[in-house]
Amino acid sequence: MRGTVNLPLLLFLLFVGVPILEIAAFIKIGGWIGLAPTLLGCVVTAVIGAFLVRLQGFGVLRNAQAAIARNELPVSEIAHGVFILIAGVLLMTPGYVTDAMGFLLLVPAVRSAVAHAAMAYMKAHARVHVMRSAAWSEETRNDAPGMTIEGEAVEIKESD
Repeated sequence: MRGTVNLPLLLFLLFVGVPILEIAAFIKIGGWIGLAPTLLGCVVTAVIGAFLVRLQGFGVLRNAQAAIARNELPVSEIAHGVFILIAGVLLMTPGYVTDAMGFLLLVPAVRSAVAHAAMAYMKAHARVHVMRSAAWSEETRNDAPGMTIEGEAVEIKESD
């Protein structure tokens, strides 16, 4: 199948490949600037990343509330919020490779491109199953749009 994600390969890359890249980056950067600045750099990027994630997260939340106030679905805002959350996780993970990926996701244009790619992938590979309860029969569904309920109205007067 063309275009499908090989889950075992993806998990291997995430849990083995990324840590190997992080170790290599630590060794290389540590060789250039030394151990203390390398470790301090990880702490500084985490602090800066947390600040930026908080700032952008609140901005997306305000935009989502404004969309809801206009009676619009905040789909774009939700997607941006999810990727800001992922950016926060990446920035809190020690390492320069994950920090670079996290900072990239904090760039709105990059976030939009990733969101569009993810949506395109999901549209192409989604499977939707619609289930109906037994109470929602064909007969009930046909009556629903113009359903009439018959009854009798009785006026109740308060006594003096």
